[in-house]
Amino acid sequence: MNTTLRTYAELVRAPAAITVPGDVVAGALAAGRPGIRRTTGLAASSVALYWAGMALNDWADRAEDATERPERPIPSGRLTPRAALATAIGLTGAGLGLAALAGGRRTLLRRTLPLAAAVWAYDLGLKSTPLGPAAMAAARALDVLHGTGPGRAAAALPAAAAVAAHTFAVTRLSRHEVDGAPTSEPKLSLATTTAIAGAGAAHLLATAGPRAATASAAQLPTPARLFSAAADGSHLGAPAASSVAALLAAAGTPDAPAARKSARDLVTGAALATYAGTCARAQTAVVRDPSAPRVRAAVGAGIHALLPLQATLVARAGAPLLALPLVAALPLVGRLARKVSST
Repeated sequence: MNTTLRTYAELVRAPAAITVPGDVVAGALAAGRPGIRRTTGLAASSVALYWAGMALNDWADRAEDATERPERPIPSGRLTPRAALATAIGLTGAGLGLAALAGGRRTLLRRTLPLAAAVWAYDLGLKSTPLGPAAMAAARALDVLHGTGPGRAAAALPAAAAVAAHTFAVTRLSRHEVDGAPTSEPKLSLATTTAIAGAGAAHLLATAGPRAATASAAQLPTPARLFSAAADGSHLGAPAASSVAALLAAAGTPDAPAARKSARDLVTGAALATYAGTCARAQTAVVRDPSAPRVRAAVGAGIHALLPLQATLVARAGAPLLALPLVAALPLVGRLARKVSST
């Protein structure tokens, strides 16, 4: 990779942006407004604002990073503070412009400007205060609502709340990336993961279709299996994938509606278990050893776990085929993060 390009990729934590479009897609589907052109444009806008926030974060933290993270682009001398700030401003402008093109003036005013304001407020003032984690959680919730466009957002609030709760716990833990964490922090993160997974499992079982309701235990996750996944870091992708393939093959039969509903339920369960396992493996390790490297690994896992969480929300909204690429992107973002850190 070109040296300059790599420097800017590090500045904006480029691979972590893979976790952003799923917020917008989940919001659009929850609100019943998944127009391809608008959703794609708003997702691109959110990515630009995410990268802007990362660049602004490094500009705002440049003095602190000189001591704690001297390898970052600004303190290492590879990039000037002025260039980082210009990058943040330029990407913010790009994000606003893309939103205006994709969603129009109402979307820009009602959704994109509040999201951009939340990003800048977090980086320039709220990050180092007790309100920091809540501010970051609010920004991520606004990213989900970004997908609803100019219309009513009430239907997307449950999805936004799930993403916000996860983000709140990850952000709290991220405050201890340099010096290590008290054991209460990873325990809070693990409890949050368990709560989100448990609520998702309860919803899944309450709404399971007729085929899914009679599926074998190897195919349909139960709360007990989800909590087991959270404990050992496993997931249910393989058996669920074979079941989904069979159900989708039945889409042209007289049982097509039941097959589609069961495919939705099985993808939802597999994504939810993948989310639980991805988070809890690293969180459990931090509970046992709350050192700084373990904390950083858990924060990275938490960022990446947004993908299966988004997949859960997307599948639950009735789009299991759109959820599959989100889960499939999880190994990719992990590999890319080994080259350019997500934190």
